[in-house]
Amino acid sequence: MSQDNLITLYNSDADEHVVTKRNKKKFANADKLSLVKFSKKLKKRVTFTETKKMHKKK
Repeated sequence: MSQDNLITLYNSDADEHVVTKRNKKKFANADKLSLVKFSKKLKKRVTFTETKKMHKKK
């Protein structure tokens, strides 16, 4: 798997990260990607938004 296409998605409600692939051709002009994915902590579907790096827990 190419590291160029990997992005980190973050949800602040669950304080949870998800790493997934991004299609560079399809989302070439998009600023930040936001996807609805299943949160294992909340046990429901929530919106994850793209971040540049992982947030560290305090």
